Amino acid sequence: MCYIAEGRIGACDRYANDGGRIVRCDPLTVLDRAIADGRELRPFLQADWDGRLEMDDLFVTAVGAGTTYPDYKPAPFLVSREVDGADFVTVVTEAIFSYCGVKVKIDTDRHLGHEGAVVRHAGEAVGLMITSEYGSQMMSLGGVDHLTGGSKPEGRVTCDVLMRLCNREAVELAVDGGATVIVQAGQAPIVDGHREERMRVGCGSATIGMFASQWQGLVDEVVVVDDHITGVVSEHQAGKVLGWPDTGIRVKGRRSTPGRYFQVAAPGLGWGGTDIEDPLTILGDWLPKKGARPGLTLLMVSTTGEQYGYYVLDDDLVPQKRPLPHALKPSVDLIAENCEPALCTVMFMGGAGGSLRSGVTKNPVRLTRSVQARRTCVTVGGAEAYVWPGGGITLMADVTRMPDNSFGYVPTPAIVAPLEFTVPREEYRALGGHDGAVRSLEDVLEHGGEYGKDMRAVPDKGEDP
Repeated sequence: MCYIAEGRIGACDRYANDGGRIVRCDPLTVLDRAIADGRELRPFLQADWDGRLEMDDLFVTAVGAGTTYPDYKPAPFLVSREVDGADFVTVVTEAIFSYCGVKVKIDTDRHLGHEGAVVRHAGEAVGLMITSEYGSQMMSLGGVDHLTGGSKPEGRVTCDVLMRLCNREAVELAVDGGATVIVQAGQAPIVDGHREERMRVGCGSATIGMFASQWQGLVDEVVVVDDHITGVVSEHQAGKVLGWPDTGIRVKGRRSTPGRYFQVAAPGLGWGGTDIEDPLTILGDWLPKKGARPGLTLLMVSTTGEQYGYYVLDDDLVPQKRPLPHALKPSVDLIAENCEPALCTVMFMGGAGGSLRSGVTKNPVRLTRSVQARRTCVTVGGAEAYVWPGGGITLMADVTRMPDNSFGYVPTPAIVAPLEFTVPREEYRALGGHDGAVRSLEDVLEHGGEYGKDMRAVPDKGEDP
């Protein structure tokens, strides 16, 4: 229903009018392990291709394939190929997803926003903060309510954010009542202008458990500051097993089990994901009856080793800051060494609806059952997808494992994503598939499809079967 003038490209940047024929602007993308292995490029990408090829390490993705819409017809490509002596069919189509979004994992201890806080881009609501995971803050962005259930600007901005994140571009997101973060798949997050370098080694308690023996005999007390669980070595079970003497330390917050404290401070961008810049603010008065004495030494450190301080109790049992002894520096460095690089992970998530499935089979529910029974393999741009149990085909896939610019949009607004179903030929016939539209891999590579025959080969990342 779109009008594209002669020689022009449509508003979606996906289709063009070439001599009165609608063509796909992006070439059909083939994953080629020969490129990844450094072998000679395929001749089929050249005009003088002679029809000879090795098919064992080629996979036709849906990137550049075009859509099935209006869905009663077969998918743009139904590709037959032999795998280990068996005939398989890969159904290739660019699927239109209204019910879709991304789950974003941001490796940082810094507080981005409270659970349930609205996440915005360009002032429009595009998602929300969800439950934090170990060492990471999590966002759920997109979804049909943002795409089509709100205002037109909200839908357009949400669609743009989803497409850019899925195409591994950097996007700035602002959390209501929280931080501003730049997110890019496979890259370190930038929180309020600060580029994250490390993902925490563990909570304060776990850090104590891992490294207590490194500190024994070098310092009298160690406190690992953490927004989740702050650890105190003299009280912790690890310290008790090592025979660590009491120090009379008192920590503010809610005591859990010995040596483990919740809520020592509010969440924030400071030490260990708290809002403090001076770690001494989480300490109360020291107790002489419990072992506090002048000259007692104290190491305070964050869960990434980025912040640390060394203190000595004076005659009034007040900690005074001193330079970190050389003997303790390796233990702080060991915490940092055990922290993995901080990254952003973007997982595309969508529900493949009934109309889409009709491009695969005349009886769509059979495809759903075959997918759930794992007789049909689902990939997104060649990347293996996780299919949720239960009804329908609800899938998740890592965008970093897909070819560049795998995602597009339509003005519904909705996201266009590559989707492939690979199934044994015998099973495909049993599904009521469009068997008469199945073509050989050689034919597809030579003649292309309805929307043109431009093709490109890209390296397979070697992570998918």
